[in-house]
Amino acid sequence: MTIDNIRGVRRRDVMMCLALGFAVVVAAPAKADTVIVKIDNFTFAPAVLTVKSGTTVKFENHDDIPHSVVDAAGKFRSKALDTDDSFSLTVAVAGEINYFCGLHPHMKGKIVVTP
Repeated sequence: MTIDNIRGVRRRDVMMCLALGFAVVVAAPAKADTVIVKIDNFTFAPAVLTVKSGTTVKFENHDDIPHSVVDAAGKFRSKALDTDDSFSLTVAVAGEINYFCGLHPHMKGKIVVTP
């Protein structure tokens, strides 16, 4: 790799670091975390999930009947998820998201989003 191949770092800074014997590290963009909520035996597990803003929450149906994921505030709604189907959403705003299964409303869960 040549100095000209390092993107986002000024050539002068690279030369100074190399002259001083320091390694130059170019950071890649951070990949968002993905957290799984399992749907099984008519429950969401975990029932209460705490994640940081920017996290992707993936709902996976492991039950033998369809389920859906519906935001109680009406901001999102999945299609009916058959066995092994999934639905993902990325949470961006801090706060609480209460959700339930649109086919079995007694199934409830909550996502707590922190900054």
